[in-house]
Amino acid sequence: MPIAEAGAASRKNVGRGSRRRAREMAMQALYEWLVAGHDADDLCRDAAASREFPRSDQAYLDLLIRGTIERAAELNAALQPFLDRAAKALSPVEHALLLIGAFELTVSLDVPYRVVINEAVELAKSYGGTDGHKYVNGVLDKLAAQVRPNEARRG
Repeated sequence: MPIAEAGAASRKNVGRGSRRRAREMAMQALYEWLVAGHDADDLCRDAAASREFPRSDQAYLDLLIRGTIERAAELNAALQPFLDRAAKALSPVEHALLLIGAFELTVSLDVPYRVVINEAVELAKSYGGTDGHKYVNGVLDKLAAQVRPNEARRG
């Protein structure tokens, strides 16, 4: 299923908590991808075996994992002007969250940019380094101003 179709299908009758779980599970999968280099099929299979999987927005989880990996080079290029070092030098947790946030900001246009940033910041507070959430917030805020200028200006 193409990325746009998967995103549209996942937005039907889905609760807010299930999206948060999907983002959390996608962050864990992308962490594994960044550290160990596992492919998207394996990561999606592992996610589906998780006890949290039934409580997540499964289509959105798949979209986040596959879409982020598929577009990683493009997303890293979009993020790079706002980073203080190469993306590969970032903590894998913050890097995964920035990739997911960049993906959502550029693909999931029905998700308000503030929601994208807030979700990434909350996950960074739970899983990232001491001030990682501040870094994630700053980078995604600058990216949002670039990729969603009308929405960010109103924000």
